[in-house]
Amino acid sequence: MNDTSSPGESGSDADMLSGLRADCRQLAQEIIDTFSGDPATMIATAESCTGGLIAAAITDIAGSSAVFDRGFVTYSNDAKQDMLGVRAATLEAYGAVSAQVATEMVLGARRRSRADIAVSVTGVAGPGGGSPDKPVGLVWMGLSGPGDLTSAAELRWDPSWSRDMIRAATVCAALEALLGRAELRSGSQDTPASP
Repeated sequence: MNDTSSPGESGSDADMLSGLRADCRQLAQEIIDTFSGDPATMIATAESCTGGLIAAAITDIAGSSAVFDRGFVTYSNDAKQDMLGVRAATLEAYGAVSAQVATEMVLGARRRSRADIAVSVTGVAGPGGGSPDKPVGLVWMGLSGPGDLTSAAELRWDPSWSRDMIRAATVCAALEALLGRAELRSGSQDTPASP
């Protein structure tokens, strides 16, 4: 068997990454199966540190067009402002990797799409770019929908993980969060949450 690990990545790291990617594929299939009911629930993504990997995981699955509306890849702060309406004042006050920006990203994705549910991620995937306050492995995820239900969650991955592992773990977490919102899509448990 050929070693498919990247330079500097041990066999166990490569196995973990392979496992994460398989988990993501399974979760994406569950999303298609769960959200394509009658009526279908449409999804949008707003991604910074994952660079479109959440959208790719969903659209890699046949039948995704029934549930996936669109994805926004907003890597730069300008893109976050232009495409999602994130306020410059929010970026200046809290930085791109924050609950506040993740919340504005996900709300922008909902406003600028036909999605019933949206997810956003912004973080530090490494290997550089971290700081004591915002270390490598810190990711903020926003969720919006169904209805007015909106929240942000902090994810902290092992800073020794490779960039690929941090990004794959973030994709899996986002897909799991979308599945968690599936039970609320009827709107019967809708309660607005503060960002």
